[in-house]
Parts: sequence; C-alpha cells; structure tokens
Amino acid sequence: MEQTREQEIQERIQLSETKMIKCVFPDTTNHYNTLFGGTALNWMDEVAFITATRFSRKKMVTVSLDKTDFQKPIPGGSFADIHGIVTQVGNKSLKVQVQIFIEQMYSNKRELAVSGTFSMVALNEQGKTTSVI
Repeated sequence: MEQTREQEIQERIQLSETKMIKCVFPDTTNHYNTLFGGTALNWMDEVAFITATRFSRKKMVTVSLDKTDFQKPIPGGSFADIHGIVTQVGNKSLKVQVQIFIEQMYSNKRELAVSGTFSMVALNEQGKTTSVI
C-alpha cells in the first residue's frame, strides 16, 4: 500500500523531532547572570535548522522568525533543554516550533523559558527554492 503525502509528513515530523541540551556557562550570560537573548536565538536557530534538515534531508535555510516570546530568564548554572518540531509543511517551506525549557541542574524542576517559530525553506544545488519533500 502506498503512503499518502499526509502520512509521510506525519512520519517525517516524528523522526525529525530534535532535542538538544546546553549548559548555561558564564561565557553565555550577561551582567544579570542570565543567558544572552542572542545566544538563546542562536541555539534555537541551530535546532530549527537541524529539525528542518532531518525532516527534508535537503539544504534548509532560515527565512524568518515569526514570533519569539521570552517568558522567563534562563539563569547561569542551569541547563537549557531545547526542543524543535515541525508544525507546518508547505511545498517549499516549513515551520519549526522551537522551545527552550529551563532545567535546574540539581532538581527535576523544568519550566518553559523561550518559544519561537522559525520558517525554513529548502534549496536545490543552484540555491533556488525546491520542494521540502
């Protein structure tokens, strides 16, 4: 039995979900001893890229960051647990929801700190947009 496009998309979404843990060391914090916002965005963009590439297995680039909410500061000495998942698939682009959770090093406490939606586009060998699947 042949798989439908929607079934293939759902399977790819599951297989491409990405999780990355970063430690918030002093060289990534500001004078408030919290993670620099730019560093958080860098980590989120990296996870969005990995997630999109794992989904499509094609060259993927970020074209926009639709919305980012910084809900809680991420303190130095904690873990940043970064999750990416594809939430929408078009013909040549897709959206990846990325969330950073604060995870305390010495307890099981976790809370959402930052979330954003990245729009990613697939490129062919000539650098032109192409189908994501």
